[in-house]
Amino acid sequence: MTTLSGFKAFTDNLPKQEQLMPVLFIGHGSPMNGIEDTEFSRRWTQMAKEIPTPQAVLVVSAHWFTKGTKITAMDFPETIHDFGGFPKELFAVQYPAPGNPALAKETASLIHSTHVELDHDWGLDHGTWTIIRHMYPEAKIPVLQLSIDFTKGPQYHYDLAREINALRKKGVLIIGSGNMVHNLRMVAWDKLNDPEYAYDWAAQMNDTFKSLIEEGNHKALINYTTLGREALLAIPTPEHYLPLLYTLGLKEGKDNISFFNDKAVGGSLTMTSVKFG
Repeated sequence: MTTLSGFKAFTDNLPKQEQLMPVLFIGHGSPMNGIEDTEFSRRWTQMAKEIPTPQAVLVVSAHWFTKGTKITAMDFPETIHDFGGFPKELFAVQYPAPGNPALAKETASLIHSTHVELDHDWGLDHGTWTIIRHMYPEAKIPVLQLSIDFTKGPQYHYDLAREINALRKKGVLIIGSGNMVHNLRMVAWDKLNDPEYAYDWAAQMNDTFKSLIEEGNHKALINYTTLGREALLAIPTPEHYLPLLYTLGLKEGKDNISFFNDKAVGGSLTMTSVKFG
């Protein structure tokens, strides 16, 4: 059942909103953004003040790539430090937001294209907590993650997202967390402190992605491998790009589109983020 009458437990007790909750695609970049006061983290903090306070947050993170689709369903998801080579201060961070098993079960019930496994082993990886701790530092709002099935193609992920659109009507903030342009092998490490330094192909594809988003040309964005050599350099592997497709699948016709943190880092990464609604 994909209507609001299919909701039990958690969402039955939430008031239906006149306006849909916005949807965000956020370029998360380095895990250090989770503890540093950067222009990116400051914008995340400001964004939380600009949008309605959510009843819960559901994140599709580039860092939870699974066989099959899963959703975190524990009462208190652990903070996962899924990286290496960073300062101990970053590993010490805990983001003790609650989960919500009832909402996890309801979200799974909305998805009919595949079976969604209720997961009790994952938690909140850095694609989630490095952003959310700036947005909601009190860690009182329930946070869940939805995994990305690595066995499926781009169209599948776009279509799956459309199945959970009803969550927007109940105040659930859905975030896709990745990076539009993400090629770690080609990072110009000597240019990390050079503001907005980008290779030509990275700048070109960032502009192309933005134009296609503004035009509503989702077909081209889904079939990104047909956009030329520059696209394959921007997306050598799909995990950081696919969260964008989830947010595109959630977009409705009347949603306004605005970009933020629209900057390149290290030549081959962009932090470009999008708000729908």
